[in-house]
Amino acid sequence: MATGSTCTERYPYSILDSQEMTALTQNGAVPRYVFETRGNAEDPGPADTPGAAYGIVTGPVPTGDSACYMFHFFLWPPNSAMFGAFYDPANNVTPGDATLPYLEKAKKYADTPEYRDIRRMITSLRPTS
Repeated sequence: MATGSTCTERYPYSILDSQEMTALTQNGAVPRYVFETRGNAEDPGPADTPGAAYGIVTGPVPTGDSACYMFHFFLWPPNSAMFGAFYDPANNVTPGDATLPYLEKAKKYADTPEYRDIRRMITSLRPTS
């Protein structure tokens, strides 16, 4: 994992869900849970395909209409940690027509009980004493 990398490529993005996770704050940096996308039908993301993923990230919220590659790492001693996954319609129960475009499926998935359970589990992370 390369932390502090420079963003050299940007992709269209959207944030489907986001929440600050103040219980995981380290040295003033507040991580946030995010379910986000990169790329679209007109301008694919990394690996020439749209992607959607959820996880915890420390870093600024993207601004404008593009963002760097999804980098779901957050500050945690001694360096950083990762907790999340890519959305996969073959593994994640998603309602609606199976022929919908990938990003449309990701948006629908954000409204499912399965997603809400995953979100609740991830956002319930707390440090131990």
